[in-house]
Amino acid sequence: MQARRQRELDQMRRIAVAAQDVVLRPVPARLGPVEAGSLCLAAGTGARVGGDLYEALQTRYGVRMIVGDVRGKGLTAVRAVAVALGAFREAVHYEDELVEVMNRCAAALRREAAVPGAYDEEVLLEGFTTALIAQVPEDAVVQLVNRGHPPPLLLHRGKAMALMPATPLPPLGLEDLATGLPTKPETYEFLPGDRLLLYTDGVIEARDGAGEFFDLPETMERIGTGVAPARFLDELHQALTRHTEGDLADDVAMIIADRRRTAGSRSRRQG
Repeated sequence: MQARRQRELDQMRRIAVAAQDVVLRPVPARLGPVEAGSLCLAAGTGARVGGDLYEALQTRYGVRMIVGDVRGKGLTAVRAVAVALGAFREAVHYEDELVEVMNRCAAALRREAAVPGAYDEEVLLEGFTTALIAQVPEDAVVQLVNRGHPPPLLLHRGKAMALMPATPLPPLGLEDLATGLPTKPETYEFLPGDRLLLYTDGVIEARDGAGEFFDLPETMERIGTGVAPARFLDELHQALTRHTEGDLADDVAMIIADRRRTAGSRSRRQG
């Protein structure tokens, strides 16, 4: 009986992973003013995959990227990922304001949650999605809208710093907890030669055998900016594997974006 149950769980996982592979796709190596890369890792050997999501697209507004985490597992979480990414992939080309892109994703998830049978009980109980949307225009800045997601890391002159939101905001689905939602993104310098990393919490919550968390900023500084995005992600993957001894407790998704060194970049301070 136990062996049969394990076979069923393994089959469920294979189906969920296959569905996730269809929804998520590697980002292009070059997008406008950035060189980019992506990485998605499934957790451990469990039977259910999580709801990590990512995308990066070139638009008339610049490069627009998203990372997020649907709080749930399995096929229903993959379904929610598909809904959020579908809304993002359309909205990035038509919405002038970055905040409105996030709002479109939130609205799509609300509509999906209202469909009878759309989610299993676990997803309904958790009922929210953390998300971070970034925009990289031609100017030497990055604009962020963060809804309850781990802050991105910016590697500048060898030092990794977290781009913390000035006003923490609740995840998508928990809007009732906010006294007001933003009407414009937060803006940070993103200079030629800088490296930006967007990631899900499976990275920073990864533990070793002694229970110590993975030190993502230190690892990012150690690898540095002297390697291409794909090589950087490969070395980061290896470091994460060594730290966890190959046993991730949660799924991982990451996007890396390097601001290319071009002559026409202009700098603007945080606003």
